[in-house]
Amino acid sequence: MRLCIFTEPQLGASYADQVKAARTTEAAGFEGYFRSDHYLTMGGDGLPGPTDSWVTLAGLAHETSTVRLGTLVTSATFRYPGPLAISVAQVDEMSGGRIELGFGAGWYEAEHQAYAIPFPPVRERFDRLTEQLEIITGLWAVPAGERYSYSGKFYEVLDSPGLPKPVQSPRPPIIMGGSGPKRTPALAARFADEFNVPFRSAAEAARIYRVVDDACELAGRTDLPVKSAAVTIVSGRTDAEVRARWGSDVLDTDSGDGASIGTPNKIVNDLGAYVEAGATRLFLQLRDLRDIELIELIAAEIAPQLG
Repeated sequence: MRLCIFTEPQLGASYADQVKAARTTEAAGFEGYFRSDHYLTMGGDGLPGPTDSWVTLAGLAHETSTVRLGTLVTSATFRYPGPLAISVAQVDEMSGGRIELGFGAGWYEAEHQAYAIPFPPVRERFDRLTEQLEIITGLWAVPAGERYSYSGKFYEVLDSPGLPKPVQSPRPPIIMGGSGPKRTPALAARFADEFNVPFRSAAEAARIYRVVDDACELAGRTDLPVKSAAVTIVSGRTDAEVRARWGSDVLDTDSGDGASIGTPNKIVNDLGAYVEAGATRLFLQLRDLRDIELIELIAAEIAPQLG
């Protein structure tokens, strides 16, 4: 099982906090350190305020040396496709080829309103996401010395050299995900290297994986995307430690809502259901990325049991 630590810095974390978490993640032997791409907190005051995901990952590329780095997921509403292709390729070079691009249509309207970002209707957001995927992969794929052009409804590219190129060949892995029944699986079948089901039960993840497999079969794709899941983890060596982290005396919450809460053996049992569902990679979300002790606990008591 491939394990990554997944953080939500918009809830309240500085760049220095993220450096410490990423370095701890690397030292503990996890495969990856991933962060969300949000500009507004979903709870609390969010102090000291949001940090830009790709600015942060550029810094982490120099602060780490082996752990893979990426977004889960970059919002297509935040950036134009050409500059995003440049940013991801540049950070891939800075990291020595350790970057992964999680990419989605965007969903949180309040943060768009808070920072003057256009938020079109959902159909248009997916149309724009489709064109962005075509452009980004097209820019990375065009051979050096040749030119790339594209004409779509929302974006047009004319005679681009498609530079710089990422270090990874043929390109950094692209992660897509969600629970939508049609457009997301179809886009994943066309463009994704990995499909992630975020914060759903293992049974629901298995159902969504089947939908993605069907979309790939319809698209004539035989190299199916890696299947992964994001699960919130709240753990401790004792029930008292769990209660302290969870903030509640109720510890009977299971992974039905995409969260696993309990001592290490309970967490292992919950995560094992995702393995049975078909996941080969898990993104373990921390509610507080400054909780370094939880990262170390997962590495010492949970990861070894998952094999």
